[in-house]
Amino acid sequence: MTDRPALQLPAIHASHGGCWLRDGFATRGVGKGEAIVAAADTPLLMLNAPLVASRLGYPDLSGLDLLELYAFVHPARFVVPTPKGLAHALGLDEPQGDDKVPLLLQQAAEALLSMCERADWLEREGAWTSLQSLVKMRWPWATLLSPRIAKPERAERWLFTRLPEWDETPERPQPAQVTLDAQAIASRLAELTGAGAEARPAQQDYAHEAGRTFQPRMSQHHPHMVLAQAGTGTGKTFGYLAPASLWAERSGGTVWVSTYTKALQRQLRRESRRAFPAERDGKPPVVVRKGRENYLCLLNLEDALQGGFGGRAAILAQLVARWAAYSQDGDMIGGDLPGWLGTLFRKRGIAALTDQRGECVYAGCPHYRKCFIERAARASASAELVIANHALVMVNAARGRDAAQRPTRIIFDEGHHVFEAADSTFSSALTGAETIELRRWVIGPEGKSRGRRRGLSARLADVASYDEEGERAIAQAREAADALPSEGWLARIVEGTPSGPIEGLLSAARALTYARDESGGQDAGYGLETEVAQLDGAFIEVAGRAQESLEALRKPLVRLGLRLEALIEDGPDWLDGPARARIEGARGAIGWRTDLVAGWIALLARLGGPGDPDFVDWVAVERSDGREWDVGLHRHYLDPMKPFAHSVLAPAHGVMMTSATLRDGDDWDSAVQRSGATHLDIAPHLFAAESPFDYQNQAEVLIVTDVAKGDIPALAAAYGRLIEASGGGALGLFTAIRRLRAVYGRIADRLARGGLPLFAQHVDPIDTGTLVDIFRDDPRASLLGTDALRDGVDVPGHSLRLVVMEQVPWPKPSILHRARRLASGGQAYDDRIIRARLAQAFGRLIRSSGDKGHFVVLSSAFPSRLLSAFPAGTPIRRVTLDVALQSVAGGVSEAEAAPTRTEGIS
Repeated sequence: MTDRPALQLPAIHASHGGCWLRDGFATRGVGKGEAIVAAADTPLLMLNAPLVASRLGYPDLSGLDLLELYAFVHPARFVVPTPKGLAHALGLDEPQGDDKVPLLLQQAAEALLSMCERADWLEREGAWTSLQSLVKMRWPWATLLSPRIAKPERAERWLFTRLPEWDETPERPQPAQVTLDAQAIASRLAELTGAGAEARPAQQDYAHEAGRTFQPRMSQHHPHMVLAQAGTGTGKTFGYLAPASLWAERSGGTVWVSTYTKALQRQLRRESRRAFPAERDGKPPVVVRKGRENYLCLLNLEDALQGGFGGRAAILAQLVARWAAYSQDGDMIGGDLPGWLGTLFRKRGIAALTDQRGECVYAGCPHYRKCFIERAARASASAELVIANHALVMVNAARGRDAAQRPTRIIFDEGHHVFEAADSTFSSALTGAETIELRRWVIGPEGKSRGRRRGLSARLADVASYDEEGERAIAQAREAADALPSEGWLARIVEGTPSGPIEGLLSAARALTYARDESGGQDAGYGLETEVAQLDGAFIEVAGRAQESLEALRKPLVRLGLRLEALIEDGPDWLDGPARARIEGARGAIGWRTDLVAGWIALLARLGGPGDPDFVDWVAVERSDGREWDVGLHRHYLDPMKPFAHSVLAPAHGVMMTSATLRDGDDWDSAVQRSGATHLDIAPHLFAAESPFDYQNQAEVLIVTDVAKGDIPALAAAYGRLIEASGGGALGLFTAIRRLRAVYGRIADRLARGGLPLFAQHVDPIDTGTLVDIFRDDPRASLLGTDALRDGVDVPGHSLRLVVMEQVPWPKPSILHRARRLASGGQAYDDRIIRARLAQAFGRLIRSSGDKGHFVVLSSAFPSRLLSAFPAGTPIRRVTLDVALQSVAGGVSEAEAAPTRTEGIS
């Protein structure tokens, strides 16, 4: 490492391979005990304090965390939170070994502090003012930053005056009816792929088929529908962006592209720049939309900055305020806020700064005209392309406030997840957690609760003073909400002393679940459930009282919604534009909660009679790590594509569902069934393009037959040896968090001593997106995870060369799964699910034409009928672990000798 200026403060680095302390001018290895003592004596420079604390086994560790300093100096700038990532971000030499990291931390600290003295520091504005608050909070970095940041000659503008305001825009006219011809689509695709790009017939055919989505609709409630399977590497992103951008440009309409994962949203945002200009008529043609809970709420931030947060959370609020001034769109979850920032503060501070509970007061907020959420909503109304997620598209279609913003041309990328998203969106859960949130929304703060939470009375005080009937409805809703669970509800239920009819129902539900439990206490860390069947009279009587109390709440909410509607239609003099917007927002929120309560009432109304064949109902006790956290009744559609078809498909003019794993082998039946098309008597157009990759030479599937199921030591040993054979670059997928943690705990130290860092979901105090960033950035790192990593992880190249599954991914034997299995073909239904999961997991391995790797399943009895999950031509062998190790090691040697890999196909 070349000589660089270094901040002469002691620095510590801890990994599974050991601990290194630099005090003065020398670095030495130390034991955990000495490291903890050193950290307690004086603030040490470190990188990612929670991770260092985890490695040392000392949760109270604190010090001078370089990530906090980076977030202050360079808000909204990306950095991988590792020594290597920090070095690259700051233009420093990458440390060659753990023992060189403490010196890097000193150099990085000096580089960041020195940046604050430079004239070209781009994020200077607001830093001095923010620092004055951080000094009062005794932020460890404040004393080091104070001499480096000069007081500005003029007072700095406060964040809330610096943010731009959005403008009202006129409604857009209905899109023009246009027809896209094949030549125009092909020409647009050629523009996107670039001059001199290799002609790819499969991508051209795909783009042509995608164009069918945008033909004029000929019959109401019968959209044009395309189901398109595109193997990895086909180039489906540009394949559908070509006709989508062409249609939006010619028609003046909006295309919604919906994804399931945030990773694909980020990819789409990048790639859409080639299909759309940065601006058109002064507006962005491409907008990313997410649910309200993803965006920074400026009113919550103001409350936090003015004393609503205390201790470390107050420091987090200051750093978030720094970020907000430079953020592209205020997206806190998967946007340009570093995913690692919230985890540095260990508590749910990030969530507290978003609108988690739908409490927005809209135009009643002093920051309404600067609101990130409102800006995104208005931008999407005039955008050509809206990038959203499946849940938001479904919610907007089902209960959007503005009909003009409801999607009518939709492309569901990651289309194999539409069924899952619909299942979640159209379900109902009458639980303690849900009902107490409703109570808080109606009543507002109670007891010692802090923050800006306001109940209906406070949010609609002007309505109450003007309209007697509205005031009466608010009072009745407030009175009825008193019957909902309140603070301490779970403790009272466990103790058998419920308060009120809803807590009485939850208590009876919990007792019923435990009475029918047949696990024998073997899985104390997992939830329990039982179907709603064969109920006795006492349970039905308790449910009846709960139903009456919910009806008493629903009626005044309905009346209040009607009063607000009348107020908007025939408004008083004080009802100006902002007041109208606020009341419309309140009406939408009331309508949503009225529907929520109506769903609960419908669930309870059926308990004493015959079951509804459209629904699956059950009672559950939710547990995690042996601790109960929720109790309640659940209702899901047996086929959630039924409400999806009527809410999303029927109003649309064109819908495309696309994925690399849409159909089961060559069979389209399940894909058509899970698209919702059959509920509208639509015959979707079907198209499939095979992957261009040479799986016969690029990949190999190894089914290991000598690792016994349930043998944790053998499972851990297999994972450890496979990762060593591949030299890292392994993605390990588990079906149970408990086994993941057991394996990680047995092999992480050994691998680290060999220079192979191991990270894991549900173990490391790092969010999933950041874990993937770390994994992608270090070819010797490996990552263990669960379902969230099975798809949506795009790591082309040498960083991912081995995928290991601990076993066949059998579906969880839940009551809901049992009902759907019974209705959909039994074993064949299970097999389709398993093959889809295997195909999605295998799809992580080969992401570009130069990738090579192995897919290993540790299963002694892998059913042959599932082998069709893998692409045709892929070599598949059943082998012992020793043979698998030889193949993996041999494949890595070949890859290292091969030329540099090429990039993937967009």
